[in-house]
Amino acid sequence: MKIVALDIQTLFPEAEDDNCFEINEQELGRLCGADDELICCRNMNVNHFGSMERLNEAVATAIANADVVITNKVKLNKANLNAGIKLILVSGTGTNNITFADTDALGIRVQNCVAYGVNSVVQHTLGLMLSLINNITVADRHVRQGDWSRSENFCICRYFFPLELKSSTIGIIGCGAIGRGVAEAASALGMKVLLAERRGAQQIRDGRTAFEEVLAESDVISVHCPLTPQTAGLISDRELSLMKRNAYLINVARGGVVDEHALYRALTEKRIAGAATDVLTEEPPRENILLSDLDNLIVTPHIAWGSRNARMEIIRQMSVHIAELKKAATA
Repeated sequence: MKIVALDIQTLFPEAEDDNCFEINEQELGRLCGADDELICCRNMNVNHFGSMERLNEAVATAIANADVVITNKVKLNKANLNAGIKLILVSGTGTNNITFADTDALGIRVQNCVAYGVNSVVQHTLGLMLSLINNITVADRHVRQGDWSRSENFCICRYFFPLELKSSTIGIIGCGAIGRGVAEAASALGMKVLLAERRGAQQIRDGRTAFEEVLAESDVISVHCPLTPQTAGLISDRELSLMKRNAYLINVARGGVVDEHALYRALTEKRIAGAATDVLTEEPPRENILLSDLDNLIVTPHIAWGSRNARMEIIRQMSVHIAELKKAATA
């Protein structure tokens, strides 16, 4: 069986090492049998190839004779797929890079990984929230620039943090495994938790709070929903205007869920207190307004999912699906 991994290097501890796949032979062994051929591609992105057309050509060539294709962010559609592919494995939860109309037409099964990084993303969400509210990153940066050394006081008061979590409210948008995990962790910190109903819902389910009410009452909004046509631009000017002026927005879902220009306006005009995001609409970003130097914004490079435990769980799940494919082939 030929397995082609288009951007699997992010799974392994030595992800930036050219020999990362050989270094992690034990982990790769979970994917491959003795008779399998594994081909691992690098630089399968538009930045490297210069255009989507050239990238699609490279992807099509790489997977021309593949039985299994593994992707994380590389887009797969009729421009690069072929009918010989039996299985596409998405080494993550989100499948917005797959055009299902095209895979269905070719009879290709698509399987993502589920609940592999719940603990990892919950941990990063808390880290972003604490860093943002407690002014940790901006205070550290300004200390290294000499602000504390030039101060006449033993502390710098302008970095005092305004909010204690124990007396605050967090609104969770997206109540899957990660959203529930964040809710549990926030409750342990003494926060009041509001689980948002879907925007525009006519009925409010038990345990949920109306979308607009969550925005208006929360001190922290934490976004954990998938990117779909219904959630694209879910947080924009109107939604940000409903938030408290001293509220914070955390996005560890997908960049397109939050209107980045609307968020930039809200931050620069101080209509909300701050924001932190682990995701952007274009990744890696060539240009993005949120890469501006704002003290009330934290941006991390899509790393919330990436604990070693989470990456090894992805490998385990993918190995199960490959084993199922082999079993079906010999049945």
